[in-house]
Amino acid sequence: MRLFWKEHIPLIIIFGIQIILVGSLIWLALDMHSLEVPLYSAVLIVSMLAIYLVYRYVSHMKLYQRLNEPMANMDQSLLELGEAPLAEATTLLLRSQFQLYNNKMYETQQKLEYHTAFINRWVHQMKTPISVIQLTLQDLDLEDEVQDHIQEEMDRLKKGLEMALYTSRLDQFQHDFRVDQLSLRKVVEAAVADHRMWFIRKHVYPELRVQADLTVYSDTKWLQFMIGQVITNAVNYSAGKGKRVIFTSYLQGPHIVLDITDQGIGIVPEDLGRVFEPYFTGNQGRQYHESTGMGLYLVREVCRKLGHNVEINSVHGEGTSVRFTFYK
Repeated sequence: MRLFWKEHIPLIIIFGIQIILVGSLIWLALDMHSLEVPLYSAVLIVSMLAIYLVYRYVSHMKLYQRLNEPMANMDQSLLELGEAPLAEATTLLLRSQFQLYNNKMYETQQKLEYHTAFINRWVHQMKTPISVIQLTLQDLDLEDEVQDHIQEEMDRLKKGLEMALYTSRLDQFQHDFRVDQLSLRKVVEAAVADHRMWFIRKHVYPELRVQADLTVYSDTKWLQFMIGQVITNAVNYSAGKGKRVIFTSYLQGPHIVLDITDQGIGIVPEDLGRVFEPYFTGNQGRQYHESTGMGLYLVREVCRKLGHNVEINSVHGEGTSVRFTFYK
């Protein structure tokens, strides 16, 4: 209704000016200067204006309602807005835009699917030469320091390919997950086992305080991937003899909590609020030149899709703690 009155304010003003002018001319034209005729003409003009406004509002009521209320979904753009010419033209415009939007969405979806398929195929193709290099490296008689350096670069390459693969799958997450009741300790042990060489090379040691009887509902592959991303960060920023990464589980009301705490360099306070942003590397990334800024972003996105929660706390110079919260 407010939009209707805003649109017709100029018309009402013009009619008001017309009433004054016509009434004045009639009053001046009469010899008796009577007010009856001017008043009658004014009432007649106001009545005609009122009839027109009522007709206008009734014939365009659906249009005004649509303009005043945002659409809850795109299908509402297909609804009829009335039989008046302006309402019909607006309906046709919205339908043409809806069709254009659908076509663009389909094209974008196709491109995304082709891109995802390409990334998946490329990653799997890269695994074969990496495996060959790995086997060749084992057969070569190299100095331990050289071999460790090559192996470290190989591990980085593997992790980069893994991140590319999981990033491409994130947009089609609904087709690539299965929720099961999982032993939290077994998932943590599997993630630690996948990174055992990373721990050894960096002289960092895992300490598991995860109860064996705790189970969570999640997807094995994605949960192990998330824990692996946190382990990678914890080990990278905790490198040093005697440093530990501590895995602790406990109950907290209706939730099961997993804390992964390192004894590394920590995160500066000004970076802490942005660590889950994509491509944000922060002070640590500039210092170590290894961070992609995607690990914790992927962790947060996967947590959202699985219905979990992730938080991070850190004291600069002392260490960082990442907390996963699961429903029982």
